Amino acid sequence: MKFSKDALNIDAQKVAREITDFIKQTVSASFKRYGAVVGISGGIDSSVVAALCVRAFGPEKVLGVIIPEKESSPESQPIAERLASRLGIEHTVENITGGLEAFGTYRRRDEAIKRVFPAYDPPDDKVKIVLPSDILERDGLNVFSATVIRPDGTSETRRLPIREYFEIVAASNTKQRTRMMTLYYHGEDRNYAVVGTANKNEHAQGFFVKYGDGGVDLQPIAHLFKTQIFQLGAYLDLPGEIQERTPTTDTYSAEVTQTEFFFRLPFGELDLLWFAMEKEIPLSEVGEVTGLREDQIQRVYRDIQRKMKTTEYLRCKAIQI
Repeated sequence: MKFSKDALNIDAQKVAREITDFIKQTVSASFKRYGAVVGISGGIDSSVVAALCVRAFGPEKVLGVIIPEKESSPESQPIAERLASRLGIEHTVENITGGLEAFGTYRRRDEAIKRVFPAYDPPDDKVKIVLPSDILERDGLNVFSATVIRPDGTSETRRLPIREYFEIVAASNTKQRTRMMTLYYHGEDRNYAVVGTANKNEHAQGFFVKYGDGGVDLQPIAHLFKTQIFQLGAYLDLPGEIQERTPTTDTYSAEVTQTEFFFRLPFGELDLLWFAMEKEIPLSEVGEVTGLREDQIQRVYRDIQRKMKTTEYLRCKAIQI
């Protein structure tokens, strides 16, 4: 095959029809459920899935659940509400701040951060977790750092010791697990299936929480790269504010993009390299198309492979004797 920057282009109409048929067959015929529950965040993935569920069942059998908490982006809820209105689906808002406070989510996370940044003073100070952005120039493991942003706009970044990193992740992951409990309440209340919104980047590289956003009944877009999800969004005529919105984690008090937090490269570049790796395109050809050196390409390949390998347990079902 001839490798080019257009290698990830899809026939969006055909793909949308295939996914719609899959959703309808799985939910109605296999699961015997009446419709679909989708957690909508105002992001491209959940918006695409919600729109495809409407095609599968009609708007009257799709429920959009918006699940903010006190550290969510203030833009997320109104964008999600406007999407629900445009799709003609019923929606409900479930603020989970109280539940997270009861679980100790914020307290436990902040205790770990204060051991690294003794002067950290929430809620005035904001925090985000990031990976190094120099993947093209330097080999290295995915070692996370925390960045604290002060009210005056100054910031400080420090590498996270493993004990503090584990504690921050464990506390933060209760956000996704609480959201999933909320979705299943509404799913069981209506005999609806909970439809997942993870794309290939998230599912295959482990950018999700086990029994959190990964704990769903079906994953209809997990075979598609993020750049292909944007193509579907354009075909489905989603609002411009969703198509143009930068993907974020919406997990920490300071906004952090998915590129900063986990993927380390813009999706357009990452997805093309991942596709080339899967198709075993010669490095010289990949370099001609991307403008990258062979050593840079290989660094990205190693990073993808490492993430896929170290997160295999996230995709495993419970192992039985």
